[in-house]
Order: sequence, then structure tokens, then C-alpha cells
Amino acid sequence: MREPVVAGSFYPADPGALRDLVDRLLGGSDGRLEARPWAIVFPHAGYRYSDRVGVPAYGALRPWADRIRTVLLVGPAHFVPLRGCAATAARAWHTPLGEVLVDDAVRDALAGAGCSVDEGPHEPEHSLEVQLPFLQRLVGDRLRVVPVAVGPDSDGSVAGLLAHASVDLVVVSTDLSHYLDIHAARAADRRTADAIVRRDAEAVGPDDACGVYALRGALTAARMTERSIVELDLRTSGDTVGDPDRVVGYGAFALVDRP
Repeated sequence: MREPVVAGSFYPADPGALRDLVDRLLGGSDGRLEARPWAIVFPHAGYRYSDRVGVPAYGALRPWADRIRTVLLVGPAHFVPLRGCAATAARAWHTPLGEVLVDDAVRDALAGAGCSVDEGPHEPEHSLEVQLPFLQRLVGDRLRVVPVAVGPDSDGSVAGLLAHASVDLVVVSTDLSHYLDIHAARAADRRTADAIVRRDAEAVGPDDACGVYALRGALTAARMTERSIVELDLRTSGDTVGDPDRVVGYGAFALVDRP
């Protein structure tokens, strides 16, 4: 069992408070899409930033929630050096809302395709953990996940994994620019968002997104599978509760089949 490491800091540790907060955030989201998302891009900020940032990505999933069971989570390893990608070795991940089982079959398939199985990068990491309460409230007890941490220079291999993974949804966890003033951040994030919508992986650099290698992999996979990318939200921490002189950028996007 992988226990939560940021409950009580990034989101409430009390189950009732967490449930009420996530339901309020999802209920206030009007993210709408004409097609079911194959993947979403969502920040890994503390939830106090999520009142207006990113939640439309999960809100857009509500019409299709009953079709979602297995979710592949990909995001950066902030604290443990990692080359390539590493799927969790845990049997399940726990949050204050309960236990989420890991899909063994999908994990085994990823391992067969070159992804290692290693719990080390996941133990201190928040980028995938913070996604789970949203998925738990949307999908319920049938939810199965495969968390995968992504290291530098792995976008090509990640693209192949994402394009061919047999899952119902991919969640790419990334923030955008870091610690610029709000005006510089808005300009930088606008350029990054435009590159994301164009599926231009090469135009997104390591300073543009902390989950750059997972994000690049998703953009390449979208191009490989001829899927479109829709921008849902683009803001900074300075638009919510942060210091406008030193902000983090956040974007929400959906990868959908072309009509």
C-alpha cells in the first residue's frame, strides 16, 4: 500500500472535508467538450489554487465518468533521480477517501514495453497523488490506476506507452512556468499553451513545464494518433492566492478524437 504524503498540506486530510471540497470544485466547473477525452493535462498544485485553476479538465469528464475505470497517471519525479519511466510497485494507493487498486495487467504490459517497476520515485512524490481524489469522486469504487513517474529525456518512450496503453483515460500531471512575475508567466505560459494545442512537443522546453517529458510524450502520442488538443484553462498562482511577483503557471487541456 502506498500511503499519501501530501494529505493535510496539498489537500485536506479529513475525509469529509476532502470529499466536500472536491465535490464543490467539480460542481462549479463548466468544462464542456463535444467528444470524450482520451487524456487530460492537469496541474499538481495544492487544492487551494484549484478553485479556478485546472478543474475544468476534470469537470469535462463528468458526462463520461461511467465509461472510465482504468486510468494511467503520468507525471514528473521531483525528488528521486530517474531515467526513463517507473510504474508503481504498490498493490494500491491510499488517500483519505479510501483505497485505489493498481491495475496489474496494465502495469505488466507497460513493464513489457520497457517501463520499469520501482516504488522509489513514487514514495515522496505528490504529482500523481493529488490527482486521485478527483478521480475517486468522479469514478467511484471501480477506479483502477497505474501511476507512472517520468524522468528526463523519456518523452519518446512515453509517447509509445501512451499511444498504445489499454486504458480508459490518461492523466498527464504538470505545472507550467515557475517563479516568474505574473506578467512574464502569462506570456511564457501563453506560448506554451499554444504549442500544446499545436501538438508541438519540441517547442515545450524544460523551463516551460515541470512535467515536460510526460507532457511531450502526450503531445507526440496525440500527433501519432491524430487527436486534437483543446485548451480548457490557463492561469497562475497569482490569479488565486499567490504572490504576483513569484508565481507558478497552471494549464488544463483535453486530448480528444478529431470529429
